[in-house]
Amino acid sequence: MAALGWLTPRRRSATARSVLAGEASAEAARKSSQEAEEARPQAPLTPEEPQFPVVGDDKAAAFFDLDNTVMQGAAIFHFGRGLYKRKFFETRDLARFAWQQAWFRLAGVEDPEHMQDARDSALSIVKGHRVAELQTIGEEIYDEYMADRIWPGTRALAQAHLDAGQKVWLVTAAPVEIATVIARRLGLTGALGTVAESVDGIYTGRLVGEPLHGPAKAEAVRALAMAEGLDLSRCAAYSDSHNDIPMLSLVGHPYAINPDAKLRRHAREKDWRLRDYRTGRKAAKVGIPAAAGVGAVAGGTAAAIALSRRRR
Repeated sequence: MAALGWLTPRRRSATARSVLAGEASAEAARKSSQEAEEARPQAPLTPEEPQFPVVGDDKAAAFFDLDNTVMQGAAIFHFGRGLYKRKFFETRDLARFAWQQAWFRLAGVEDPEHMQDARDSALSIVKGHRVAELQTIGEEIYDEYMADRIWPGTRALAQAHLDAGQKVWLVTAAPVEIATVIARRLGLTGALGTVAESVDGIYTGRLVGEPLHGPAKAEAVRALAMAEGLDLSRCAAYSDSHNDIPMLSLVGHPYAINPDAKLRRHAREKDWRLRDYRTGRKAAKVGIPAAAGVGAVAGGTAAAIALSRRRR
């Protein structure tokens, strides 16, 4: 932490929380990845997707953002719908979730204030519940609300990395329990995500560090890469949001997927490759293909359960 000495106390505190969140998420992801590996399905690539990951590069992996990159909409909102169905909260709370989801779908991007409101709502609901209970419910909610919302194009990109023998991780601000379920169902390696504190298997309503958002995602990827012995210059990252520019800038092969306006501009300025699956047309491409011999990181999932009235 000595290197942070030049920062103001407030900036130092924010940076320290991002590092803590990233390291906690990386640790949770590594613990969950082996189980996900055993359940990996083998799905064929769609004809449109190039065979860009390099086979056999064990120093490469891929990191995928979740909301609006892998899945249409926000995982936390779909999770809220499932909890309402199970009477975790009342109708007025569902109206708030519905509004937040409608806003997300219209805007098509993550807004920190709206995402914070959603996390606060969810965290207040699950405080005091057992981790095992939420994990079981997460499996059911995936089948009910999420399975049909996976973008086939992004799924094919992830499968290309898996077929090349690389690990693939989800990187999301969603609860790690939910992210891990999604990663396992998609046959990915694991998940990085927001880690909620629990004591004796019960949620306390506090987070470990902060939500895995923005710079915290980059810290999580950096920590996981170090633990896994990866070369980030040979890894790939995928996201739709300009909030993930820190994560995308960390790897040698960044991709803008269904990008918001700010990320689209940034991708064009940096010659990053771009794919848009929202229109049905073939994905536009920005930049040049990855150099021969260079692989991409396998992206998985691990989010933390940002479900308890935050200020976690």
